[in-house]
Amino acid sequence: MLLKEEVEMLRRVPLFSKIAPAKLKLLAFASERLNCREGQNLFRQGDPGDAAYVVLSGTADVLVNSNGDEVKVADVEQNSIVGEIAILCDVSRTATVRATSRLEVLKISKENFLGLMNDFPDMAVEIMRVLADRLNHTTSELTAARVREQRATT
Repeated sequence: MLLKEEVEMLRRVPLFSKIAPAKLKLLAFASERLNCREGQNLFRQGDPGDAAYVVLSGTADVLVNSNGDEVKVADVEQNSIVGEIAILCDVSRTATVRATSRLEVLKISKENFLGLMNDFPDMAVEIMRVLADRLNHTTSELTAARVREQRATT
């Protein structure tokens, strides 16, 4: 994929849609393109949070270890971003991301990602929206699970 194509792919990601093309070009140039085959982990829960990943093509599952079992908590699709929580919270990876098809991603270093947030406050607001949406979804799922659990015990 050419640099120009990578910039166009980045523009399709809502998080980067308002960033100037010249800045996206620098971001694409400074980032690393990676490929995962189906079943391969992009990263594992507990790994250091050193980068965020933009999904250029393919799909993946987000898996969390619970009592020794892996529980699927979300799907990852093209034009989405994963791994940003570990960067923003300065913690290890909170989940495993495993490719469910051939996966092509752009790896953005922690330094570049945080620099973009400083340069583009709109991006920081969009990240907050994405994280708030995820939190809302997780809260709904947790509430439903607790209701099912209570019904099962009564």
